[in-house]
Amino acid sequence: MPNRPPNVAIVGRPNVGKSALFNRLVGRKIAIVHDQPGITRDRISAICDRGARPFTVWDTGGMAVPQSRDELSVQVHRAAEQALGESDILLLVVDAKEGLSPVDEELARVLRKLQKPILLVINKIDNEKHEPLAAEFDALGFEPSFSISAEHDRGISDLLGEIERRLPSPPHDSRVTSHEPLAVAIVGRPNVGKSSLINSIVRGERAIVSELSGTTRDAVDILYERDWRKFVFIDTAGIRRRGKQSSSVEVFSVMRAERSIRRADLCVLIVDLTMGITAQDKRIAGLIQKARKPAIVVLNKWDLVKPRRREKGAARQLVEEAREIIFFLEYAPALITSALTGENIEKLFSLIETIQLAARQRIGTGVLNRLLRQAFEANPPPMVKGRRLKLFYATQTSRKQGHVLEGGAPATSPTAMLERTRGSSLLQPPEFVLFVNDPSLMAETYRRYLEARVRKTEPYPGLPIILTLRPRTGNVRRATSRMPRLSAK
Repeated sequence: MPNRPPNVAIVGRPNVGKSALFNRLVGRKIAIVHDQPGITRDRISAICDRGARPFTVWDTGGMAVPQSRDELSVQVHRAAEQALGESDILLLVVDAKEGLSPVDEELARVLRKLQKPILLVINKIDNEKHEPLAAEFDALGFEPSFSISAEHDRGISDLLGEIERRLPSPPHDSRVTSHEPLAVAIVGRPNVGKSSLINSIVRGERAIVSELSGTTRDAVDILYERDWRKFVFIDTAGIRRRGKQSSSVEVFSVMRAERSIRRADLCVLIVDLTMGITAQDKRIAGLIQKARKPAIVVLNKWDLVKPRRREKGAARQLVEEAREIIFFLEYAPALITSALTGENIEKLFSLIETIQLAARQRIGTGVLNRLLRQAFEANPPPMVKGRRLKLFYATQTSRKQGHVLEGGAPATSPTAMLERTRGSSLLQPPEFVLFVNDPSLMAETYRRYLEARVRKTEPYPGLPIILTLRPRTGNVRRATSRMPRLSAK
């Protein structure tokens, strides 16, 4: 991409601390750090903004897979080589405690042929007593070298300073924008086609695809630009039931996938049509609903179940069945695709654009109060311990600024409180603040009823509707003293 930030790739043999350095540079724990070699399979990317100029950091799989020729190992090696080809600076990481190895020397020879800036990073120099260990690596011939401890943040500032000095000059392009990319989390059970879908989107083997379930262990951020719109596709590990993980690495993978849901702007739930919607699919849909995230349901592997006749009717039936089973995620549009053939992949972006447009729609305060008044009159709230919910006033909030528009008291959006690794969400669901006599009197069934009435006025496709209830304050009481109460007589 002409307006992409510079790329810096971290390379080295397995288990020298590449993922620990990656996490240290980007300032958060993205890559899984484990003492088992070969944990990093995909090449993971994230933005480092610790210095004056941001750049993209790539964490690659170990470049040396001992005596392994299986398909997955070949793909890991190929992905690492592609990261090298796309990078502006290479960080060759070695292990000071294990000393110089023949693999380190071979990697140094291979990297020199690329004719790119190379910084030698001697890791695991945890204190001054370990500094003499770095002298052995002078034989590699790289100047300058940097003795660091990724685990203890030792020497990282000096390394960052040298990286910034060697970054290429920024491009001059009138079309360059500073818009933050939309983060789209691709989630689902193992082996439903998440990585295949991303590869189909970006038209390349960006994510490693294998029939072996559990291939994707990290939550991989994949930068993509389309028609000058920026996206970050988060390729997550398959989410299994917690009781069935066979190792601590898989437990961490599932935890990262669940955290990716919370930090995403939009979640795409992938379902395998050959297996139908399972209990685990429903559980993942529940995680999306609980996080109050915009969502799309993608019914994948259409090429394997497509009938020879009456395709449209069969597709319509599959969509209806999916909606019935995942009824609690009713706001999410469903799309039938084939990641293998690319069928309907283009429609995914049309749906994303539709959801983005819907997120900008607002319901005026007058219209909102009238429709809620009619809703209360048509179906009064249920009695709760002898009391009934009363609504005095309602307004839609501006959730990016965190306050109520067109009157009302200051508000903090519930979704904005969720853990995110970068700013506030770019795709904010509509939130409505209802000033009532007692928020505890709102029954869940009545909440869903009010949400349905709001959607009749504004459908908000792909977006959850958030109703925030607050007790009436003095300011709201004075502002609404002349308004009729919206309660059952």
